[in-house]
Amino acid sequence: MNILLTSVGRRSYLVKYFKEALGTEGEVHVSNSTALTPAFLCADKSVVTPMIYSDEYIQFLQQYCAENHIEAIISLFDIDLPILAAHKKGFEDNGTQVIISDEAVIHICNDKWESYKFLINNHFNTPKTYITLDNAWAGLKTQEIQFPVMVKPRWGMGSIGVYEANNAEELRVLYNKTMHHIKNSYLKYESKDNLEQSILIQEKLTGQEYGLDVINNLHGEYQTTIVKKKFAMRSGETDCAETIDNPILKDLGQGISEKLGHIGNLDMDIFMDGDTPYILEMNARFGGGYPFSHMAGVNLPLAIIQWLRADKIDKALLIEKIGVLSHKDIAMVDMGK
Repeated sequence: MNILLTSVGRRSYLVKYFKEALGTEGEVHVSNSTALTPAFLCADKSVVTPMIYSDEYIQFLQQYCAENHIEAIISLFDIDLPILAAHKKGFEDNGTQVIISDEAVIHICNDKWESYKFLINNHFNTPKTYITLDNAWAGLKTQEIQFPVMVKPRWGMGSIGVYEANNAEELRVLYNKTMHHIKNSYLKYESKDNLEQSILIQEKLTGQEYGLDVINNLHGEYQTTIVKKKFAMRSGETDCAETIDNPILKDLGQGISEKLGHIGNLDMDIFMDGDTPYILEMNARFGGGYPFSHMAGVNLPLAIIQWLRADKIDKALLIEKIGVLSHKDIAMVDMGK
């Protein structure tokens, strides 16, 4: 079995996890839009693709999958997800399964305004959010929300263009700064059709932050929720966390799974206010918090491979050890090799 991880970037650890899961029974292929990609060094084979929004991107991947007998594709980048989800059938007609949620699920998770509406409509707690600056000013005037507030791209990841505004003057300045980030980064692609509503103003959450890996099988059926207490963040990703047993958050993960019906992993960010959880974000992919689950004994890559083979998975693959405290490190990579 050969697997292709697209938009692999610096996710070397995921390449290694899939290689360990496959063993000698297949290859892990990786792709990215630049050869200056650290994870290329860990894979069995690597390829530089056209840019995601290029008209040639899907055709290039389909040809690569056919030539290299790729049985499954998994994307690691939000911008990639809707493109691949829209072309699932074309890949599957050629024997390659796309391990990505359906277009409707990706739309809900990638678009933070749609996430907000989905959560409110399904009676989950989430921070009060506005899609226009005028509505935010009105909410501040009536004290529906108060400073500080968060300013963030409607479509975004990795904390690009995310700021905290402590007063009206900062809100004006940071709103414009976020718009500048959107116009001058890859965020412009998803924002281009609705640039005037591409920034959200959001109530700032307080309390302890948690990360969830909500795991479904390849049919969108709930399997488990892994809960991690966060101790440090860097550029929007978890840097240090500990696996814990929290029944409230495990039940929350199951509730989201049953309403959303995603495939594989759903990475979630949560704040707890006392015993009340507030959902900040949902990412329908392997997130930066997954390695903390893996360190605690969860092996979702192997479970995915067994599901692809139509094997009955060992339930132990998705059971975490509680109290495992992990920290990401920084390592240098010689890109000349």
